[in-house]
Amino acid sequence: MPVALTTTPEPSAPLIPRRKRWTRDECASLESSGIWEQQKLELIDGELISKMGQNPPHVIFLSRMWEWLLQTMGPRRVYSNAPIDVAPEDNPTNEPEPDIIVRERPPVGIPTGNPQPHELSLVVEVSDSSLRFDLAVKARLYARAGIVEYWVLDVSARRLIVHREPLQAGYSSVVAYSELEKVAPLASPQHELQIGELFSC
Repeated sequence: MPVALTTTPEPSAPLIPRRKRWTRDECASLESSGIWEQQKLELIDGELISKMGQNPPHVIFLSRMWEWLLQTMGPRRVYSNAPIDVAPEDNPTNEPEPDIIVRERPPVGIPTGNPQPHELSLVVEVSDSSLRFDLAVKARLYARAGIVEYWVLDVSARRLIVHREPLQAGYSSVVAYSELEKVAPLASPQHELQIGELFSC
């Protein structure tokens, strides 16, 4: 005779299956094997996040933001998909690769490690399907690291969400700018970005 099952798990039962939490050392081993490059992964909170499948709008708006930052900050300060370090307590299980980073100043010589949070004047993510993740998980990660300014380009809503004043719990200033508005990065207050220009045809 069939046995009816309850819809709630036993108190001792896990709510989700056990998942493997990765460290940066383990990911370095994956990278040396070639798997990392094939899959385009980044390490966030011990989990491997796929960066595959950028759709055409994402590519277009990323290119436009990249071009504007190159013109504004100079080519030796702007990098795409470069891994960065975060707060010391987060580093063992995190190595994010933002869509764009802007260094405070051009590096001297050839860097041997990831850029440090205090060396970054701006971090940018271009978001469509990843918007909630970028506004929650990554925003808290970048704030804990003390990254002074974090931009999220919201492709669907055609707006730029600017995070400033990092605290341990997150950014205390989060402002959304519509495509009719302008904003200047803290590192270059004389250069205003017209948001609508990113979305123009």
